[in-house]
Amino acid sequence: MAQKVILVDDLDHSEGDDVERREFPLLNRTFAIDLSDANHKRLKDAIAFIEEVLENAREVKQASRSKKAADSAPRLRGYTTTDVREWAREQGLEVPARGKIADEVVEQFIAAHPDAAPSDSPDEVKADAEIDADADADAEIEAEVEAKDGAGVKVGV
Repeated sequence: MAQKVILVDDLDHSEGDDVERREFPLLNRTFAIDLSDANHKRLKDAIAFIEEVLENAREVKQASRSKKAADSAPRLRGYTTTDVREWAREQGLEVPARGKIADEVVEQFIAAHPDAAPSDSPDEVKADAEIDADADADAEIEAEVEAKDGAGVKVGV
């Protein structure tokens, strides 16, 4: 007993002798769909159009997270970036409405507003603290030596 297979166009659901399985490549993949000759022509035209668009387009890559830690030291003390932008515009400097302000503009702002200079970097603060701690320890030893010398006790340092 013979069976007849009737293919149906996947787009417009029409039946016909011209409906066939059509394979087509797109985005480095191969797809298959049952289409009539008319819809197959529409598909080929659409793919040709997409290929033309892709030839003239540029790929947008998704932003990746920076592996470098952001600078945690503030660039300004007592002022906001809004203050810097307003000052820069008053000086005739070009600054973006949003986003990062050029280092040169910040440096000029700090030169005009010395009190805006950031405090020492965290590393410098740590180094200064270590130096201060060493100086404090030396002062304590000297005070002990003087106290013991005054009491007639000799201490080797």
